Formats: sequence, C-alpha cells, structure tokens
Amino acid sequence: MASAGSIEQTFVELEDGIQRLTLPLPTGPKHVHCYLAEGTLFDTGLGLGAAPWEAVGVARIAITHFHPDHVGGAEAAARATGAPVYQGGLDYAQCERVWGSGDWPERMAAWFVRHGVPAAVADDLIVQGHAFAPFIRYAIDPELLYEGSELDGWQVVELPGHADGHLGFLRDGVLIAGDHLLRKISPAVGLYPESHPDPLGDYLASLERTVELAPRIVYPGHGEPIEDAAGRARELIDHHHARLAETEAALSAEPRSAYDVSLAVFGRDLSPTQRRFAVAETLSHLERLVREEKAARSGDNERVTYTGP
Repeated sequence: MASAGSIEQTFVELEDGIQRLTLPLPTGPKHVHCYLAEGTLFDTGLGLGAAPWEAVGVARIAITHFHPDHVGGAEAAARATGAPVYQGGLDYAQCERVWGSGDWPERMAAWFVRHGVPAAVADDLIVQGHAFAPFIRYAIDPELLYEGSELDGWQVVELPGHADGHLGFLRDGVLIAGDHLLRKISPAVGLYPESHPDPLGDYLASLERTVELAPRIVYPGHGEPIEDAAGRARELIDHHHARLAETEAALSAEPRSAYDVSLAVFGRDLSPTQRRFAVAETLSHLERLVREEKAARSGDNERVTYTGP
C-alpha cells in the first residue's frame, strides 16, 4: 500500500448512487473511506486538514463507530455543513468516556500494565494518547441511533465486536459497514477497560448475523468493496477459531499474562503500538476461552494471569 504522504483526498463514483471519499491517515492502514449516499455522509475521517464537505451536499452525518479515523472529523463536518450528526447510543457514551476524558491514556496504560505489558511500552501509549487527543473532535449531543432505528431509508444494524457500539447501515442489499467487515485484513477485536467483557463473542455473533443478512455488497471503512459478504464473514469466523486454538495452545498450568501469551501468538518483533493491539486482541481471545471453560483467569487490580484448564 502507498505511504500516507502519497494518498490524497479522492472521490470515486460507486454503484447504487454512492460516492466514496478516501482521506489519508498518518498511520496504518494509511487511509479511511467515507461514503455519501443521497445526502447522508457515513463517517468523517480523522479530521486532519480540510475536507470538501460543503461542496458535496451533506444533509445528515452518520457515524459507524467512535474510533478516531471515523469520528474525529465529525464536529468539523457538522459545522461546515450545518448537518445533524447521528451516532449509536452506546457508541456515543463510549466516545464521551474515552475522547471526552483527560486521563484516558493513563487509565489505558494502567490497564495494560495490569495485563503484563512493560511500563516502557505503556508509557509510550500515554505520550501518543495525549498527542492524538487534540485532533479528535466528535460531535456533542448527536441524535442517537439503536438497533431497529431508520435513517433516510437505511436500517440501523448493531454489529458489535470491533467496537462495542459499532453500527452498520443496510438498504436495498447495500451495507455501509465501517470496520465490521474488511476485504483483506481481519478487523481488530480487542478487550479494553470499561468495555463489553466478551468482544470476540460479540464479534462472532455479528459475523453470523452478517451471514444471515447476506448483503449484496459491503462498503467498508478501509480497502475495496466486498461482494461476497457471507463468504468473507465465514472466513473471519474460521480465522478467529484458529486464533483461539493458538491462544489455548500457548497456555499451561503456569500462570501467564496476556502480554506473555501475545509473545507466543504474535511473536516478539512488534512496535509498542502493534504490541498493544496484540495484547488487546490476545485478551479478547483469552476471555472467550474462559467463557468456553478452556482457560481460567486469576488475579486482582495489580496483576491478571491466565492458565490452561
């Protein structure tokens, strides 16, 4: 994939009367897609630099989930267009708890240390978190959406996993999917503080629901459209079952932290940012194993470890 500096804002006319606007990101996957369909703008990018919202006829803004590259530009887009912003009820609550908090990076770092991450790696998170915070400008008090809501003919579908409050928007066989389903990579499914206790279980259920919904085409937040949504969902289910088996194999009677298990599953050669994602992903798989009675958790507020059954 091209470097961040080589990716510019681009408009592409897709099928179904949908336009795709690609915006650059400073980190992987280096870009994010926003979609415009008959006046509804889905997601707003990180909010770095100016985006041509006034010129594209935005009447309403819908957010798939609260991650920075999807919600960070919401306030600017709403201000530029005068359009109302719609966001999932749970998703907005998490948005406020995370991006509206001055101490989230410290809370997150303490969480990772509790799960075995070295202090130096966790401290890097604090620095990065405070550096990113000024760029994340979500819309205050949006119109709230829930499962079964409808927005300009789009059915709101709750698809938790990648984020607890992740929403998809479905109409006439078209699913605007955010990061729920990606064509070439597996969306990150991690366990974080103050989140649902079993995000992988949520995600597997959301993938099964995608198989049942069987949309004709999926427009994701990154990468190219997905024409076989059910097939891709089944691939991701298989991927996570294989990862569960790897995670279980890394456990023994000796207590191991999620950090230790991540070294066995993901290898040792990762940057601090990649390691944090690996630990969060490992935690989501460990907690699923606990619920399946294939692992046991022990510990307290100081240290958490896992053992095999």
